[in-house]
Amino acid sequence: MNTPPSRLRSLQTLVFGLVAVGLVLLALGGYLAPISRIALNPFIAVQSWIATRYQAVQEFIRAPQDTARLRQRNSELEAEVAQLQSQIIDLQQQLAGTNVLSALVDFARANPENRYQAAAVISRDPNPFLHYVIINRGSDDGLRRGMPVVTQQGLIGRIVAVTALAARVQLITDPASTVNVRLDPSQAQAVLLGQITGDVVLEMIPQDAKVQPGDLVLTSGLGGGYPPNILVGQVASIRSQDQDIFQTASVQSVVDFSQVEIVLVITNFKPIDINPLLPTPIAP
Repeated sequence: MNTPPSRLRSLQTLVFGLVAVGLVLLALGGYLAPISRIALNPFIAVQSWIATRYQAVQEFIRAPQDTARLRQRNSELEAEVAQLQSQIIDLQQQLAGTNVLSALVDFARANPENRYQAAAVISRDPNPFLHYVIINRGSDDGLRRGMPVVTQQGLIGRIVAVTALAARVQLITDPASTVNVRLDPSQAQAVLLGQITGDVVLEMIPQDAKVQPGDLVLTSGLGGGYPPNILVGQVASIRSQDQDIFQTASVQSVVDFSQVEIVLVITNFKPIDINPLLPTPIAP
């Protein structure tokens, strides 16, 4: 007996509907989960592989741009670091200059008997056998030959040449420099001499003077070249032999001449030339 086509289609539809309803019920009950995982795993693996390759391609395409941006940023940071370092150096120099000026002001206040003219060192001697500096003050500022020059630490020398706008300062380390000094606490008189090496030594210390390392060396005021009581340095070592008339000593100056940048000129001191008053040696 043949089934009419319309009835066959209705039966198929009913069967498919029952199967679909059954599958939905099984899925809702969780019975199809293992089958779903088995069926979907290959598709998930393929999708993951495609996503990984796509991300790698994107990173490869973006890499040159990222590298260029990083290099540009690195250059910007290096420029900022260089600028900050320059600012730090400027601030350190300003602080050092401020400290020096403050110390000079304190020195001037501690020695109110003198009048001072501040000056900056603008040049140093290139000759190894001469020891001098050039300062940026001259006769237009009231400076004259022979005026003593000091720092906040102590004596550095005196003016030996002047122009309208500048002056040359002979340092006490110059071989031609001579300073009459006294030692403290012994009060012994001596002569401070500069050396070609840049050192300073004491000569003509009386043999009976009790001199010790660490004794202070100050200007004595004798000879008319410097005012008294300006600190020069300390005795470093002593050389004394019984057969000698005088002792000699090496001196550690209180001033680091290589670091001098700002000085004070004592403008109210007028050196006295006593050479015409010294007796003429009798010829043999």
